[in-house]
Amino acid sequence: MTPSSSSASYVVEADGGSRGNPGPAGYGAVVKDASDGQVLAEAAEAIGVTTNNVAEYRGLIAGLRAVLGLAGEGASVAVRMDSKLVVEQMAGRWKIKNEGLRPLALEAQGLARRLRVTEWTWIPRERNQHADRLANEAMDAAAKGLTWKAGGSAEPAAPPLAEPAGAAPGLARPSGAAPSAPQQTDLLDAGDIAELSAPAASVAAAQQRGTGWRPPTRVATSLLLLRHGETPLSVERRFSGLGDPELTANGLAQAAAAAERLSKEPYRPDVIVTSPLRRARQTAEEVARRTGLPVEVVEDLRETDFGAWEGHTFTEVRRRWPAELDTWLADPDVAPPGGESFAAAAGRVQAAGERLVEQYEGRTVLAVSHVTPIKLLLRFALMAPPQSLYRMHLDLACLSLIEYYADGPAVVKSFNDTAHLR
Repeated sequence: MTPSSSSASYVVEADGGSRGNPGPAGYGAVVKDASDGQVLAEAAEAIGVTTNNVAEYRGLIAGLRAVLGLAGEGASVAVRMDSKLVVEQMAGRWKIKNEGLRPLALEAQGLARRLRVTEWTWIPRERNQHADRLANEAMDAAAKGLTWKAGGSAEPAAPPLAEPAGAAPGLARPSGAAPSAPQQTDLLDAGDIAELSAPAASVAAAQQRGTGWRPPTRVATSLLLLRHGETPLSVERRFSGLGDPELTANGLAQAAAAAERLSKEPYRPDVIVTSPLRRARQTAEEVARRTGLPVEVVEDLRETDFGAWEGHTFTEVRRRWPAELDTWLADPDVAPPGGESFAAAAGRVQAAGERLVEQYEGRTVLAVSHVTPIKLLLRFALMAPPQSLYRMHLDLACLSLIEYYADGPAVVKSFNDTAHLR
């Protein structure tokens, strides 16, 4: 590589590949000194079954993280890739039409804002051989049951780490290895498995200034998130997506308890919105009876569609669809048979949250929804990595609160609050 003539101190070259598109995939990234081309850091990983574009974005994210680790916030960097799509989207010249890529693009943009990116440049494949080689090394190692190590070596993949009690299955795994299949366990609702390997995302409207340590300069827009009450499927710990069970007697009592709390200050909402699914609407209607407010149905607050898996326990799905389940757990772009991918769900939920905050600025909005949408909104507000989903537990009929300020990022003020059920 010839020394760079740009003002950047570092150069990131990144690539990703998929053998089948979708197929077994991996990424590679290299960070170089812009003045003399010296290699400062390398990163590579096999990422399971996914597409070329997902792998390319993952390579970019790894490269930007490596620069942050080397030089910290504000470091100047030039980014060069042979992916025209990624380069043009990150430069803002192309729109992101694939909703499955949007969370990855948002994560990359968030990292780029912490740096000073002086250029987004497309280069031909022959000038990106280093990153391409790293991606192929990672895929080759994974095909042999090995984990890529810096320097092109590989080592046996470590066994899954022991998971703490109560942790969601599949969370703990060795760095660089594909997610392991979870132990046979059942689900309470759609998001109890949530988005394994899903890319982190941030709310696009969130500003990069301000913190939770200082007072806001404007009145907050408050989003109260209420999970619906108990249903027969939640009692039996079954996949519960777009199926439409009613609340049990206990679920109605839970909804009534939540409504009692929400009918009083400081929790009383100005607006009630709900998922279109019956269990959420029944919960929202209890609050409406106590507050006198109308209920607005927001289609995008619905739960993830689990297709053929609807109504089955996790154990049953593992037994009947083992290959499909493994592929689904490894890639958020993959949907259950006849269902919806987690990446697609993330795109619509994020858009719904942004619309509500914009439409009801300065007001308190109660959104009655399900595990997956609520966890996603909390994750977006925290700008947290995807692994954070597996450290969240949401009880039936629980309340969480996010406040959005125009002069700073969102603030999560409460989480999984069930005081009204005690």
